[in-house]
Amino acid sequence: MPLNRAFVGREYPAPDTYEVGREHLRQFADAIGDQNPLYHDPAAARAAGHPDVIAPPTFLTVLGFRFGMSSPIVDPDLGLNYALVVHGEQRFEHHRPVRAGDVLTSVSRVADIRNAGRNELMTMVTEVTADDERVATLTSTLVSRGTAQQEA
Repeated sequence: MPLNRAFVGREYPAPDTYEVGREHLRQFADAIGDQNPLYHDPAAARAAGHPDVIAPPTFLTVLGFRFGMSSPIVDPDLGLNYALVVHGEQRFEHHRPVRAGDVLTSVSRVADIRNAGRNELMTMVTEVTADDERVATLTSTLVSRGTAQQEA
């Protein structure tokens, strides 16, 4: 079943904020095996000009896990069969580092749904802010395998 193209342009604000703590950043950095002192040591982060420890570039993936149940992928009207999905692409555009103490707000938007052969590609763009300041723009593409409407 093809994805519902009427979803393009729909926005999905996260139902809550996400407060970034030092320990969140340390645990994420440890999980990915990155011992950069900017992610672990407040003094090292301050010496580099940051007010506190900062996040590794891919840290914002945690928002997808935290707020996944308020995204379009769980809306049955989209028509997405998650068993047919693979992750196609992920991009992070950082406007400033994420840092301990940030209270993040995010809004995701279905930016595009298009055919790619027998597959469909759904692109989501998520804007992340803290205190009304742009922090990052996340772009992800999911591949829905074999669901594209075929020409007769």
